[in-house]
Amino acid sequence: MPKNNRIILGIDPGTIIMGYGLISITGNQVSLLEMGVLQPGKIKDSYKKLQLIFNTVSGLITKYQPDAFAIEAPFFGKNVQSMLKLGRAQGVAIAAAMRHGLEVTEYAPKKVKQSITGNGNANKEQVSKMLQQILHFTETPQHYDATDALAVALCHYFQEKNPTVTPGKKEAGWAAFIANNPGRIKTVK
Repeated sequence: MPKNNRIILGIDPGTIIMGYGLISITGNQVSLLEMGVLQPGKIKDSYKKLQLIFNTVSGLITKYQPDAFAIEAPFFGKNVQSMLKLGRAQGVAIAAAMRHGLEVTEYAPKKVKQSITGNGNANKEQVSKMLQQILHFTETPQHYDATDALAVALCHYFQEKNPTVTPGKKEAGWAAFIANNPGRIKTVK
């Protein structure tokens, strides 16, 4: 069970634009701390881009002292070079988190969208609008990478708060699910 007062850092990795979002949890209240983007795409040297990502993630961790680090997993694309670059960006962000002693959790893009909107195929605008309602903010970011990262952080909070499956443990059908989740069962009269 997660502790009541905590901070979660979410990352939407990228070498052109990397989004980051931080949420604060106090009791059952979730609030937005910060969201934004880093634009390493403006740098020509690919290794300098990775260094900037590492340093930025490290700086956010040093500044906010998060208790958890969540990152969006890369999705399979047709362009192998893009996937390689994205994997490198994700890797250095993960390395920064691990360097600071944070446990890393990855979420598939569909899982994040499902967690926030109820629809795994939601578009970026739908995710952003739902985050505005949940976290009570009005500004629309210039880049949806920021709200995507914020969605990753909130997804992590939701998963910790109400997990449906114990990590590493397989459910064996509805009977096992009911036995392992008695609080999720409602009796209809």
